[in-house]
Amino acid sequence: MEIRQISVFLENNAGRLGEVTKVLAGAGINLRAISIADTADFGILRLIVNDQEKAVTALNGAGFTTRITNVAAVEIDDTPGSLAGVMELFQKSNVNIEYLYASLEGDAGKAVVIFKLENHEKGLALIKEKGLSMVNSF
Repeated sequence: MEIRQISVFLENNAGRLGEVTKVLAGAGINLRAISIADTADFGILRLIVNDQEKAVTALNGAGFTTRITNVAAVEIDDTPGSLAGVMELFQKSNVNIEYLYASLEGDAGKAVVIFKLENHEKGLALIKEKGLSMVNSF
């Protein structure tokens, strides 16, 4: 199981992030997780949404450049050390994490961490082998 993430490439100008959220709101899209990384010239907005196809259509129609990426969404206990334990599993198995971010989605007492893994298939196999709980939809 995996989640498909939308990456939106943005010029690093005032108001661009607001434009994206306005387009998504106008299309009735609900954000489930969001992260942004930037450089001096551009930013990469990463989104998990409730309707990926509709979101991509709306964003592309508004002139935004998008890309779809497979990521793993792992539910962990919302307690100190839970993430460290998962990170240790990846490290011991030589699964490189390109980036991660967390979502507000999840059961009470749980957190959902979104992982972009260098070797996605190897990472998914490890997650399953170790009995970690994956989220397959938001």
